[in-house]
Amino acid sequence: MPHSVSPPGQDDEVMPDAPAAAENDTGVKLEDMFNDDEDEEFPASSAPDTKMESPPSEEVPAPAPSGVDTDIMLAFYQRLFPFRYLFQWLNHGIVPTRDFGNREFALTLQNDAYLRYQSYPTADLFRKDILKMNPSRFEIGPVYSTNPRDRKTLRGGQMKPVSKELVFDIDLTDYDDIRSCCSKANICAKCWAFVTMSIKVIDGALRDDFGFEHILWVYSGRRGAHAWVCDPRARNLSDERRRAIAGYLEIVRGGSSSGKRVNVKRPLHPHILRSLDLLKNNFAQTTLRDQDSFLNEEQAERLLTLLPDKTLNDSLRRKWESSPDRPSTSKWADIDALAKTGKSSTLDPKTLRDAKQDIVLEYTYPRLDAEVSKKMIHLLKSPFVIHPGTGRICVPIDPRKAEEFDPLSVPTVMELLAEIDTYDAQNPASTAEADTADVEGSTVNGSDMKGGRKLQDYEKTSLKPYIDYFRSFIANLLKEERAGKRERDEAGPQIKADPMEF
Repeated sequence: MPHSVSPPGQDDEVMPDAPAAAENDTGVKLEDMFNDDEDEEFPASSAPDTKMESPPSEEVPAPAPSGVDTDIMLAFYQRLFPFRYLFQWLNHGIVPTRDFGNREFALTLQNDAYLRYQSYPTADLFRKDILKMNPSRFEIGPVYSTNPRDRKTLRGGQMKPVSKELVFDIDLTDYDDIRSCCSKANICAKCWAFVTMSIKVIDGALRDDFGFEHILWVYSGRRGAHAWVCDPRARNLSDERRRAIAGYLEIVRGGSSSGKRVNVKRPLHPHILRSLDLLKNNFAQTTLRDQDSFLNEEQAERLLTLLPDKTLNDSLRRKWESSPDRPSTSKWADIDALAKTGKSSTLDPKTLRDAKQDIVLEYTYPRLDAEVSKKMIHLLKSPFVIHPGTGRICVPIDPRKAEEFDPLSVPTVMELLAEIDTYDAQNPASTAEADTADVEGSTVNGSDMKGGRKLQDYEKTSLKPYIDYFRSFIANLLKEERAGKRERDEAGPQIKADPMEF
Protein backbone atom coordinates (compact mmCIF):
# COMPACT_ATOMS: atom_id res chain seq x y z
CA MET A 1 0.00 0.00 0.00
CA PRO A 2 1.58 3.33 -0.96
CA HIS A 3 2.21 5.75 1.87
CA SER A 4 0.41 9.06 1.54
CA VAL A 5 2.38 12.26 1.96
CA SER A 6 0.31 14.68 4.00
CA PRO A 7 0.41 18.41 3.29
CA PRO A 8 2.22 20.52 5.87
CA GLY A 9 0.08 22.04 8.57
CA GLN A 10 -1.01 19.27 10.91
CA ASP A 11 -1.20 20.35 14.53
CA ASP A 12 1.12 18.67 16.99
CA GLU A 13 -0.24 17.86 20.42
CA VAL A 14 0.08 20.68 22.96
CA MET A 15 2.57 20.12 25.74
CA PRO A 16 1.05 20.53 29.22
CA ASP A 17 3.35 23.41 30.14
CA ALA A 18 2.84 25.33 26.92
CA PRO A 19 1.28 28.73 27.76
CA ALA A 20 -1.52 30.23 25.71
CA ALA A 21 -0.93 32.96 23.19
CA ALA A 22 2.13 34.96 24.14
CA GLU A 23 4.79 36.93 22.36
CA ASN A 24 8.52 36.79 22.69
CA ASP A 25 11.35 39.07 21.76
CA THR A 26 11.25 37.85 18.18
CA GLY A 27 7.64 38.97 17.76
CA VAL A 28 6.49 35.42 17.03
CA LYS A 29 3.25 34.37 18.69
CA LEU A 30 3.49 31.21 20.68
CA GLU A 31 0.50 29.58 19.03
CA ASP A 32 2.19 30.06 15.65
CA MET A 33 5.27 28.12 16.73
CA PHE A 34 3.69 24.73 16.18
CA ASN A 35 0.97 25.07 13.57
CA ASP A 36 2.00 21.75 12.10
CA ASP A 37 1.34 19.77 14.80
CA GLU A 38 26.46 5.13 4.28
CA ASP A 39 27.36 3.80 4.55
CA GLU A 40 30.11 5.51 6.26
CA GLU A 41 29.11 7.78 9.09
CA PHE A 42 29.26 11.39 7.96
CA PRO A 43 32.86 12.51 8.38
CA ALA A 44 32.12 16.08 9.49
CA SER A 45 32.23 15.04 13.15
CA SER A 46 35.89 14.15 12.81
CA ALA A 47 36.92 16.48 10.04
CA PRO A 48 39.83 18.84 10.56
CA ASP A 49 38.95 22.06 12.35
CA THR A 50 37.97 24.97 10.15
CA LYS A 51 38.76 28.58 10.97
CA MET A 52 35.72 30.81 11.29
CA GLU A 53 37.40 33.66 9.40
CA SER A 54 37.15 31.69 6.15
CA PRO A 55 34.27 29.21 6.48
CA PRO A 56 33.50 26.67 3.77
CA SER A 57 30.99 27.53 1.10
CA GLU A 58 27.31 26.76 1.64
CA GLU A 59 27.37 23.82 -0.73
CA VAL A 60 30.25 21.37 -0.48
CA PRO A 61 30.57 17.74 -1.55
CA ALA A 62 28.74 15.31 0.72
CA PRO A 63 28.67 11.53 1.09
CA ALA A 64 26.73 9.26 -1.23
CA PRO A 65 23.01 10.07 -1.33
CA SER A 66 20.56 8.30 0.94
CA GLY A 67 19.30 4.91 -0.13
CA VAL A 68 15.85 5.85 1.19
CA ASP A 69 13.34 6.89 -1.46
CA THR A 70 12.68 10.65 -1.43
CA ASP A 71 8.90 10.18 -1.07
CA ILE A 72 9.44 7.85 1.88
CA MET A 73 11.81 10.39 3.41
CA LEU A 74 9.24 13.15 3.05
CA ALA A 75 6.51 10.97 4.56
CA PHE A 76 8.79 10.31 7.53
CA TYR A 77 9.42 14.01 8.13
CA GLN A 78 5.72 14.84 7.82
CA ARG A 79 4.31 12.02 9.87
CA LEU A 80 6.93 10.82 12.33
CA PHE A 81 9.85 13.18 12.93
CA PRO A 82 9.51 14.90 16.37
CA PHE A 83 10.23 18.45 15.26
CA ARG A 84 8.63 20.14 18.25
CA TYR A 85 10.48 18.06 20.81
CA LEU A 86 13.78 18.58 18.99
CA PHE A 87 13.07 22.32 19.10
CA GLN A 88 12.36 22.27 22.83
CA TRP A 89 15.50 20.23 23.46
CA LEU A 90 17.80 22.65 21.63
CA ASN A 91 15.88 25.79 22.62
CA HIS A 92 15.82 24.95 26.35
CA GLY A 93 12.30 26.28 26.66
CA ILE A 94 8.97 26.84 24.93
CA VAL A 95 9.43 30.45 23.78
CA PRO A 96 12.02 30.76 20.99
CA THR A 97 15.43 31.92 22.19
CA ARG A 98 18.85 32.50 20.69
CA ASP A 99 19.79 29.00 21.82
CA PHE A 100 17.74 27.78 18.88
CA GLY A 101 17.73 30.83 16.59
CA ASN A 102 21.53 31.08 16.45
CA ARG A 103 22.08 27.33 16.23
CA GLU A 104 23.79 25.96 13.13
CA PHE A 105 22.16 23.12 11.19
CA ALA A 106 23.90 21.41 8.28
CA LEU A 107 21.70 19.67 5.70
CA THR A 108 22.73 16.88 3.34
CA LEU A 109 20.39 17.16 0.36
CA GLN A 110 19.22 14.40 -1.93
CA ASN A 111 21.43 15.74 -4.75
CA ASP A 112 24.56 15.42 -2.56
CA ALA A 113 24.75 19.16 -1.80
CA TYR A 114 25.81 19.91 1.76
CA LEU A 115 24.38 23.12 3.20
CA ARG A 116 26.07 24.51 6.28
CA TYR A 117 25.17 27.48 8.49
CA GLN A 118 21.40 27.05 8.23
CA SER A 119 19.41 28.54 11.13
CA TYR A 120 15.78 29.02 12.09
CA PRO A 121 14.07 31.44 14.50
CA THR A 122 11.13 29.11 15.27
CA ALA A 123 10.21 25.44 15.23
CA ASP A 124 7.60 26.11 12.55
CA LEU A 125 10.13 27.62 10.13
CA PHE A 126 12.56 24.79 10.90
CA ARG A 127 9.93 22.18 10.04
CA LYS A 128 8.82 23.97 6.88
CA ASP A 129 12.38 24.22 5.59
CA ILE A 130 13.09 20.54 6.28
CA LEU A 131 9.89 19.58 4.42
CA LYS A 132 10.88 21.86 1.55
CA MET A 133 14.51 20.65 1.35
CA ASN A 134 13.73 17.02 2.25
CA PRO A 135 17.37 16.33 3.27
CA SER A 136 18.66 12.79 3.54
CA ARG A 137 19.80 13.83 7.02
CA PHE A 138 20.95 16.85 8.96
CA GLU A 139 23.50 17.62 11.62
CA ILE A 140 23.58 19.93 14.61
CA GLY A 141 26.34 22.43 15.35
CA PRO A 142 26.96 25.08 17.99
CA VAL A 143 25.05 28.17 19.03
CA TYR A 144 26.85 31.20 17.60
CA SER A 145 27.18 34.73 18.91
CA THR A 146 25.12 35.89 15.94
CA ASN A 147 22.85 34.32 13.35
CA PRO A 148 24.93 31.89 11.24
CA ARG A 149 23.05 32.97 8.11
CA ASP A 150 24.53 36.47 8.50
CA ARG A 151 28.15 35.32 8.47
CA LYS A 152 28.88 36.74 4.98
CA THR A 153 28.03 40.26 6.18
CA LEU A 154 30.31 40.05 9.21
CA ARG A 155 33.96 40.83 9.61
CA GLY A 156 36.35 38.01 10.40
CA GLY A 157 36.06 36.79 13.96
CA GLN A 158 32.68 38.41 14.66
CA MET A 159 30.81 35.11 14.51
CA LYS A 160 32.03 32.82 17.27
CA PRO A 161 30.62 29.63 18.78
CA VAL A 162 29.37 30.41 22.29
CA SER A 163 27.77 27.15 23.47
CA LYS A 164 27.05 23.58 22.51
CA GLU A 165 26.36 20.29 24.20
CA LEU A 166 29.47 18.36 25.22
CA VAL A 167 29.41 15.41 22.82
CA PHE A 168 31.08 12.00 22.53
CA ASP A 169 31.24 9.59 19.61
CA ILE A 170 31.72 5.82 19.81
CA ASP A 171 32.18 3.89 16.54
CA LEU A 172 32.71 0.14 16.26
CA THR A 173 35.21 0.54 13.41
CA ASP A 174 37.65 1.65 16.13
CA TYR A 175 37.38 -1.89 17.52
CA ASP A 176 38.17 -3.71 14.27
CA ASP A 177 41.55 -4.90 15.57
CA ILE A 178 39.91 -6.70 18.51
CA ARG A 179 36.52 -7.82 17.19
CA SER A 180 36.49 -11.04 15.20
CA CYS A 181 32.75 -11.40 14.54
CA CYS A 182 32.36 -8.39 12.20
CA SER A 183 34.36 -5.68 10.50
CA LYS A 184 33.87 -2.23 9.00
CA ALA A 185 30.19 -1.25 8.91
CA ASN A 186 28.83 -4.63 9.95
CA ILE A 187 27.66 -5.28 13.49
CA CYS A 188 26.08 -8.04 15.56
CA ALA A 189 25.01 -8.55 19.16
CA LYS A 190 28.49 -9.83 20.11
CA CYS A 191 30.42 -6.75 19.04
CA TRP A 192 27.66 -4.33 20.09
CA ALA A 193 28.72 -5.32 23.62
CA PHE A 194 31.69 -2.96 23.17
CA VAL A 195 29.29 -0.04 22.71
CA THR A 196 27.25 -1.13 25.72
CA MET A 197 30.41 -1.20 27.84
CA SER A 198 31.38 2.25 26.57
CA ILE A 199 28.00 3.74 27.41
CA LYS A 200 28.16 2.40 30.98
CA VAL A 201 31.74 3.57 31.59
CA ILE A 202 31.42 7.03 30.03
CA ASP A 203 27.96 7.71 31.44
CA GLY A 204 29.11 6.71 34.93
CA ALA A 205 32.19 8.93 34.76
CA LEU A 206 30.26 11.95 33.49
CA ARG A 207 27.75 11.62 36.31
CA ASP A 208 29.99 10.56 39.20
CA ASP A 209 33.16 12.50 38.41
CA PHE A 210 31.77 15.64 36.77
CA GLY A 211 28.27 15.86 38.24
CA PHE A 212 26.43 15.99 34.90
CA GLU A 213 22.83 14.77 34.93
CA HIS A 214 21.24 15.37 31.53
CA ILE A 215 23.07 12.96 29.20
CA LEU A 216 21.27 11.89 26.02
CA TRP A 217 22.64 8.74 24.37
CA VAL A 218 21.61 8.20 20.74
CA TYR A 219 22.11 5.24 18.42
CA SER A 220 23.95 6.38 15.28
CA GLY A 221 21.77 4.21 13.04
CA ARG A 222 24.36 1.55 12.21
CA ARG A 223 27.49 0.87 14.27
CA GLY A 224 27.88 3.39 17.05
CA ALA A 225 26.42 5.77 19.58
CA HIS A 226 26.63 9.46 20.42
CA ALA A 227 26.36 11.16 23.81
CA TRP A 228 24.97 14.69 24.20
CA VAL A 229 25.69 16.19 27.64
CA CYS A 230 23.00 18.86 27.90
CA ASP A 231 23.50 20.37 31.37
CA PRO A 232 23.84 24.19 31.19
CA ARG A 233 27.30 23.89 32.72
CA ALA A 234 28.36 21.43 30.02
CA ARG A 235 26.98 23.53 27.16
CA ASN A 236 28.99 26.56 28.28
CA LEU A 237 32.32 24.78 28.62
CA SER A 238 35.25 26.38 26.82
CA ASP A 239 37.15 24.34 24.24
CA GLU A 240 40.03 24.11 26.70
CA ARG A 241 37.82 22.42 29.29
CA ARG A 242 36.28 20.15 26.69
CA ARG A 243 39.77 18.98 25.75
CA ALA A 244 40.52 18.36 29.43
CA ILE A 245 37.41 16.19 29.89
CA ALA A 246 38.11 14.28 26.68
CA GLY A 247 41.68 13.69 27.84
CA TYR A 248 40.46 12.50 31.22
CA LEU A 249 38.24 9.87 29.56
CA GLU A 250 40.69 8.86 26.83
CA ILE A 251 42.81 5.90 27.99
CA VAL A 252 43.24 3.77 24.85
CA ARG A 253 45.55 5.78 22.59
CA GLY A 254 47.32 5.20 19.30
CA GLY A 255 46.59 2.85 16.42
CA SER A 256 46.33 -0.94 16.48
CA SER A 257 49.93 -1.28 15.25
CA SER A 258 51.42 1.26 17.65
CA GLY A 259 52.44 -1.14 20.41
CA LYS A 260 50.94 -0.93 23.86
CA ARG A 261 47.93 1.39 23.76
CA VAL A 262 47.22 1.69 27.50
CA ASN A 263 49.79 3.23 29.82
CA VAL A 264 48.20 4.33 33.09
CA LYS A 265 49.97 5.45 36.21
CA ARG A 266 49.91 3.57 39.50
CA PRO A 267 48.24 3.74 41.93
CA LEU A 268 45.23 3.70 39.65
CA HIS A 269 42.89 6.66 39.55
CA PRO A 270 39.44 5.99 41.12
CA HIS A 271 37.82 6.33 37.67
CA ILE A 272 40.05 3.58 36.26
CA LEU A 273 39.47 1.35 39.29
CA ARG A 274 35.70 1.81 38.88
CA SER A 275 35.98 1.08 35.16
CA LEU A 276 38.03 -2.09 35.76
CA ASP A 277 35.49 -3.33 38.28
CA LEU A 278 32.74 -2.80 35.70
CA LEU A 279 34.70 -4.22 32.75
CA LYS A 280 36.37 -7.34 34.16
CA ASN A 281 33.27 -9.52 33.69
CA ASN A 282 32.75 -8.10 30.21
CA PHE A 283 36.35 -8.98 29.38
CA ALA A 284 35.72 -12.61 30.32
CA GLN A 285 32.54 -12.82 28.29
CA THR A 286 33.20 -10.54 25.31
CA THR A 287 36.96 -10.69 24.79
CA LEU A 288 37.72 -14.25 25.85
CA ARG A 289 34.53 -16.05 24.83
CA ASP A 290 32.50 -14.16 22.23
CA GLN A 291 35.41 -12.64 20.30
CA ASP A 292 38.02 -15.27 21.24
CA SER A 293 40.48 -12.44 20.74
CA PHE A 294 43.69 -14.44 21.29
CA LEU A 295 42.80 -17.52 19.23
CA ASN A 296 45.13 -17.31 16.22
CA GLU A 297 48.90 -17.01 16.24
CA GLU A 298 48.99 -13.31 15.38
CA GLN A 299 46.51 -12.44 18.11
CA ALA A 300 48.34 -14.57 20.65
CA GLU A 301 51.63 -12.90 19.77
CA ARG A 302 49.98 -9.52 20.29
CA LEU A 303 48.97 -10.64 23.78
CA LEU A 304 52.54 -11.71 24.55
CA THR A 305 53.89 -8.28 23.59
CA LEU A 306 51.70 -6.80 26.33
CA LEU A 307 53.13 -9.08 29.06
CA PRO A 308 56.22 -7.89 30.97
CA ASP A 309 58.44 -10.99 31.39
CA LYS A 310 60.45 -12.60 28.57
CA THR A 311 60.87 -15.97 30.28
CA LEU A 312 57.15 -16.23 30.95
CA ASN A 313 56.41 -15.20 27.36
CA ASP A 314 58.71 -17.88 25.96
CA SER A 315 57.00 -20.55 28.07
CA LEU A 316 53.56 -19.39 26.98
CA ARG A 317 54.60 -19.27 23.33
CA ARG A 318 55.86 -22.87 23.41
CA LYS A 319 52.68 -24.06 25.09
CA TRP A 320 50.43 -22.31 22.59
CA GLU A 321 52.43 -23.42 19.56
CA SER A 322 51.95 -27.01 20.65
CA SER A 323 48.20 -26.44 20.85
CA PRO A 324 47.31 -24.03 18.01
CA ASP A 325 43.53 -24.20 18.56
CA ARG A 326 43.72 -23.42 22.27
CA PRO A 327 40.86 -20.96 23.06
CA SER A 328 41.42 -17.53 24.55
CA THR A 329 39.88 -18.49 27.90
CA SER A 330 42.54 -21.18 28.32
CA LYS A 331 45.37 -18.92 27.12
CA TRP A 332 44.39 -16.25 29.63
CA ALA A 333 44.33 -18.86 32.42
CA ASP A 334 47.75 -20.12 31.27
CA ILE A 335 49.33 -16.79 32.16
CA ASP A 336 48.68 -17.18 35.88
CA ALA A 337 49.22 -20.95 35.84
CA LEU A 338 52.73 -20.67 34.36
CA ALA A 339 53.53 -17.61 36.48
CA LYS A 340 52.85 -19.66 39.63
CA THR A 341 55.30 -22.42 38.64
CA GLY A 342 58.23 -20.15 39.53
CA LYS A 343 60.10 -20.95 36.31
CA SER A 344 60.84 -17.26 35.77
CA SER A 345 63.22 -15.79 38.32
CA THR A 346 62.70 -12.28 36.92
CA LEU A 347 58.90 -12.20 37.14
CA ASP A 348 57.43 -9.58 39.46
CA PRO A 349 53.86 -10.56 40.43
CA LYS A 350 52.81 -6.93 40.89
CA THR A 351 54.14 -6.00 37.45
CA LEU A 352 52.26 -8.94 35.93
CA ARG A 353 49.05 -7.90 37.69
CA ASP A 354 49.43 -4.34 36.37
CA ALA A 355 50.04 -5.64 32.85
CA LYS A 356 46.91 -7.79 32.98
CA GLN A 357 44.86 -4.80 34.14
CA ASP A 358 46.19 -2.78 31.20
CA ILE A 359 45.23 -5.61 28.82
CA VAL A 360 41.67 -5.66 30.18
CA LEU A 361 41.47 -1.91 29.60
CA GLU A 362 42.93 -2.13 26.09
CA TYR A 363 40.38 -4.75 25.05
CA THR A 364 37.27 -3.35 26.74
CA TYR A 365 37.65 0.35 27.67
CA PRO A 366 35.79 2.88 25.45
CA ARG A 367 37.59 3.96 22.29
CA LEU A 368 36.45 7.53 21.79
CA ASP A 369 36.83 9.75 18.75
CA ALA A 370 38.18 12.40 21.09
CA GLU A 371 38.41 15.12 18.43
CA VAL A 372 34.60 15.26 18.29
CA SER A 373 34.51 16.26 21.95
CA LYS A 374 37.26 18.85 22.01
CA LYS A 375 35.72 21.77 20.10
CA MET A 376 32.30 23.34 19.90
CA ILE A 377 32.41 23.72 16.12
CA HIS A 378 32.17 19.98 15.38
CA LEU A 379 28.88 18.87 13.86
CA LEU A 380 27.03 15.76 14.99
CA LYS A 381 24.14 13.92 13.39
CA SER A 382 20.74 14.83 14.82
CA PRO A 383 18.73 12.35 16.85
CA PHE A 384 15.79 10.75 15.00
CA VAL A 385 17.17 11.18 11.47
CA ILE A 386 17.36 8.14 9.19
CA HIS A 387 20.68 6.40 8.62
CA PRO A 388 21.05 6.33 4.82
CA GLY A 389 22.61 2.88 4.68
CA THR A 390 20.34 0.92 7.01
CA GLY A 391 17.12 2.96 6.96
CA ARG A 392 17.11 2.73 10.78
CA ILE A 393 16.15 5.68 12.95
CA CYS A 394 18.76 7.27 15.22
CA VAL A 395 16.84 6.62 18.43
CA PRO A 396 17.76 7.42 22.05
CA ILE A 397 19.29 4.77 24.31
CA ASP A 398 18.42 4.65 27.99
CA PRO A 399 21.83 4.21 29.71
CA ARG A 400 20.11 2.57 32.70
CA LYS A 401 19.01 -0.21 30.35
CA ALA A 402 21.98 -0.21 27.99
CA GLU A 403 22.26 -4.01 28.08
CA GLU A 404 18.70 -4.32 26.77
CA PHE A 405 19.25 -2.14 23.70
CA ASP A 406 19.41 -4.13 20.47
CA PRO A 407 20.53 -2.06 17.47
CA LEU A 408 19.26 -4.70 15.05
CA SER A 409 15.71 -4.33 16.38
CA VAL A 410 15.58 -0.56 15.93
CA PRO A 411 12.76 0.18 13.47
CA THR A 412 13.42 1.21 9.89
CA VAL A 413 11.45 3.97 8.22
CA MET A 414 9.66 1.47 5.98
CA GLU A 415 8.61 -0.60 8.98
CA LEU A 416 7.25 2.47 10.75
CA LEU A 417 5.15 3.60 7.80
CA ALA A 418 3.82 0.06 7.41
CA GLU A 419 2.86 0.06 11.10
CA ILE A 420 0.78 3.22 10.57
CA ASP A 421 -1.01 1.57 7.63
CA THR A 422 -1.66 -1.56 9.71
CA TYR A 423 -3.02 0.44 12.64
CA ASP A 424 -5.34 2.49 10.43
CA ALA A 425 -6.59 -0.66 8.70
CA GLN A 426 -7.33 -2.31 12.05
CA ASN A 427 -9.09 0.77 13.45
CA PRO A 428 -11.33 1.97 10.59
CA ALA A 429 -14.17 3.15 12.84
CA SER A 430 -12.04 5.50 14.91
CA THR A 431 -10.33 6.73 11.75
CA ALA A 432 -13.70 7.56 10.18
CA GLU A 433 -14.87 9.34 13.37
CA ALA A 434 -11.74 11.46 13.47
CA ASP A 435 -12.05 12.37 9.79
CA THR A 436 -15.73 13.31 10.28
CA ALA A 437 -14.90 15.47 13.27
CA ASP A 438 -12.27 17.22 11.23
CA VAL A 439 -14.69 17.91 8.36
CA GLU A 440 -17.28 19.30 10.80
CA GLY A 441 -14.86 21.90 12.05
CA SER A 442 -13.41 20.21 15.10
CA THR A 443 -9.91 21.15 16.14
CA VAL A 444 -9.00 17.49 15.73
CA ASN A 445 -6.74 16.94 12.76
CA GLY A 446 -5.67 13.31 12.62
CA SER A 447 -6.72 9.76 11.99
CA ASP A 448 -7.61 8.66 15.50
CA MET A 449 -8.57 9.92 18.95
CA LYS A 450 -7.18 9.06 22.36
CA GLY A 451 -8.50 10.62 25.54
CA GLY A 452 -10.14 13.47 23.64
CA ARG A 453 -7.06 14.38 21.65
CA LYS A 454 -5.53 13.43 18.35
CA LEU A 455 -3.53 10.20 18.33
CA GLN A 456 -0.33 11.15 16.54
CA ASP A 457 1.08 8.84 13.91
CA TYR A 458 4.20 8.01 15.90
CA GLU A 459 1.95 6.65 18.68
CA LYS A 460 0.76 3.96 16.28
CA THR A 461 4.30 2.66 15.76
CA SER A 462 7.29 1.09 17.51
CA LEU A 463 8.89 4.56 17.51
CA LYS A 464 6.61 5.59 20.38
CA PRO A 465 8.76 4.37 23.33
CA TYR A 466 11.79 6.19 21.94
CA ILE A 467 9.93 9.50 21.51
CA ASP A 468 8.34 9.08 24.94
CA TYR A 469 11.83 8.66 26.43
CA PHE A 470 13.01 11.77 24.55
CA ARG A 471 10.02 13.78 25.89
CA SER A 472 10.77 12.68 29.43
CA PHE A 473 14.43 13.64 29.01
CA ILE A 474 13.43 17.09 27.74
CA ALA A 475 10.94 17.60 30.59
CA ASN A 476 13.68 16.97 33.17
CA LEU A 477 16.08 19.28 31.33
CA LEU A 478 13.53 22.11 31.08
CA LYS A 479 12.68 21.71 34.77
CA GLU A 480 16.29 22.47 35.65
CA GLU A 481 16.39 25.35 33.15
CA ARG A 482 13.33 26.95 34.82
CA ALA A 483 14.76 26.41 38.30
CA GLY A 484 18.02 28.04 37.26
CA LYS A 485 16.18 31.00 35.78
CA ARG A 486 14.20 31.50 39.01
CA GLU A 487 17.39 31.44 41.05
CA ARG A 488 18.96 34.07 38.81
CA ASP A 489 15.84 36.25 38.96
CA GLU A 490 15.63 36.01 42.76
CA ALA A 491 19.31 36.84 43.12
CA GLY A 492 18.71 40.09 41.25
CA PRO A 493 21.22 41.94 39.07
CA GLN A 494 24.83 41.14 39.74
CA ILE A 495 26.92 44.13 40.86
CA LYS A 496 30.29 44.02 39.20
CA ALA A 497 33.25 44.96 41.32
CA ASP A 498 35.44 47.84 40.31
CA PRO A 499 38.30 46.21 38.37
CA MET A 500 40.71 48.60 40.07
CA GLU A 501 39.66 47.55 43.58
CA PHE A 502 42.02 45.37 45.58
